[in-house]
Amino acid sequence: MAGFSGDETAPFFGFLGAAAALVFSCMGAAYGTAKSGVGVASMGVMRPELVMKSIVPVVMAGVLGIYGLIIAVIISTGINPKAKSYYLFDGYAHLSSGLACGLAGLSAGMAIGIVGDAGVRANAQQPKLFVGMILILIFAEALALYGLIVGIILSSRAGQSRGD
Repeated sequence: MAGFSGDETAPFFGFLGAAAALVFSCMGAAYGTAKSGVGVASMGVMRPELVMKSIVPVVMAGVLGIYGLIIAVIISTGINPKAKSYYLFDGYAHLSSGLACGLAGLSAGMAIGIVGDAGVRANAQQPKLFVGMILILIFAEALALYGLIVGIILSSRAGQSRGD
């Protein structure tokens, strides 16, 4: 491979990190959207006037996929072994970055889906529960935000393995 500098297998781990960030975050987003969407549909049969108010968990779950996309773009733009040396340290930093963001997004999506499903159904029966449901959803979304922040920090560590 002409012009390649660094470890030849290192980009594999970097691209695996980018894929993991996007795939796991989107799995969380899909699960959260589907699970809370079922709750919205079920609740909409009893109280159709509350459907638009109850769409909040679906929107919050959809944001999780964007977190994974952000990290995947950051990682993939940092992998260019012909322009700058890319070592195993860099690949592992990108892999850990993608896994941190992706798995945090997956777990947040599961939490949002379960809380969203139960929350919108409960809100249909007792409207005073809406604020409590929103607070729980915010805390679940914060889990994915923690993964995004750690993913950005870990990704920024790539390129610091050697002094070149």
